[in-house]
Amino acid sequence: MDGVLATNLVWIIAVLVDFAIRVAAIIVIPRDRKPSSAMAWLLAIFFIPFIGIFLFLLIGSPKLPRKRRERQKEIDGLIDERSNEMAPVVRPDDWPEWFGPVVTMNRALGRVPIVGGNTAVVIEDYERSIAEMAGAIREATTFVHIEFYIVSFDATTAGFFSAMEAAVRRGVSVRVLLDHVASVRAVGNTQTIAELDRIGVRWSYMLPVQPLKGKYQRPDLRNHRKLVVVDGDVAFMGSQNLIDRSYNAPKNLKRGLMWQELMTRVTGPVVSGINAIFLSDWYSETDELIMHEHVRVADVVADTSDAAVDCQVVPSGPGYDSENNLRLFLALVHSARERAIVTSPYFVPDEAMMYALTSACQRGLEVQLFVSEIGDQGPVFHAQRSYYRELLAAGVRIFMYPAPYILHAKHLSIDDSVAVIGSSNMDIRSFALDLEISLVVHGESFVRQMRRVEADYRAVSRELTLDEWAKEPRGSMVLDGVARLTSALQ
Repeated sequence: MDGVLATNLVWIIAVLVDFAIRVAAIIVIPRDRKPSSAMAWLLAIFFIPFIGIFLFLLIGSPKLPRKRRERQKEIDGLIDERSNEMAPVVRPDDWPEWFGPVVTMNRALGRVPIVGGNTAVVIEDYERSIAEMAGAIREATTFVHIEFYIVSFDATTAGFFSAMEAAVRRGVSVRVLLDHVASVRAVGNTQTIAELDRIGVRWSYMLPVQPLKGKYQRPDLRNHRKLVVVDGDVAFMGSQNLIDRSYNAPKNLKRGLMWQELMTRVTGPVVSGINAIFLSDWYSETDELIMHEHVRVADVVADTSDAAVDCQVVPSGPGYDSENNLRLFLALVHSARERAIVTSPYFVPDEAMMYALTSACQRGLEVQLFVSEIGDQGPVFHAQRSYYRELLAAGVRIFMYPAPYILHAKHLSIDDSVAVIGSSNMDIRSFALDLEISLVVHGESFVRQMRRVEADYRAVSRELTLDEWAKEPRGSMVLDGVARLTSALQ
């Protein structure tokens, strides 16, 4: 074949393939996808077609494999069967009129009902939260369930590991779940796994990316939950991972970074709901249904004092048909009558959340946002910054927690009676790609604790103003905009 003809033929084939990719993208990508996400993917494929289609095939599906989604439905059925055991709400007449429909929605999405008779105490101090969890494990007599996005054996967590070892020696069943990708990337993972094996706990990676072992899904779909349940009597959950406050990373140590977290210690019937999430994740990862470690609510002592709070566990993630946590946050912000205060280390909202927050300001509500002054993840930090001008212009007060701390706490308080604490960021990743757990709490005693935490943040933070933000360098603004666009690639 003539060389020129061969070259022309190659070019024609390349153009036809490129054209076919673009046409197929327009047909396939928008299907069952948010417009912002669809547009971002289409732009990527149109500007860099071959690389764009490769990335789409790699990370374009925001859902877990079919088998995992079917397992989630099976688990939902099991939770439904046991929901009748759940204790009744102690004082439903004390609810705001708007709260009942939110509770109903949460039950429909996550299957877990609201229960009364609980205690919930927030823990701000990083080392104290690890010490309290270890202390509870030292008192365990039956089982300990531990689930964290990152688990690491280091000087900070050594006491926690020691408590697990002592529990195993007493004959207590100790099970540990840790996210595969996140924990493997953590400093000292080899030593961590060796210590778990030496102690003798039963452990498993969550969402392992091990294609040679037949275990694979979109690699950035992660289990981001953090929880501990001891004997069905006490549970801990919130934003903190089981690792040193610096995450032991050389880049963090060089910058002197330290993570600021918020955990909650709960007792009462809600512990059953938190435990149900662990049981479901253990079943998903190991095919082992350990219902003998299920907590019957009838066996849990409820708090009957005036300080008791009503709690509802809301699981979310790509195993569900809906973005449960996003729907929860939207419902609460839209329902607020006086104020909505948001704390999120990675604040990259979708359009609906932006409308909810800015509309709350326009309704005359007090809206505050606590974020970190500095970031540990460049693309997310710049994407977050791209929303500041619009928020400030609408009247949202933005408080920036000072360096060298990364404000990693994740919570939302509404008016003076409802709050949410958990593992979920207010960003697109937590809404669509990560398995999360949120705890909705109704009770003024708990919200007062949250108000004290927010006051502590406010006392050390710097408030960002619209005039100050208008002086930001144009180059930074461009970078922020690009990061905002790529954040929609989900």
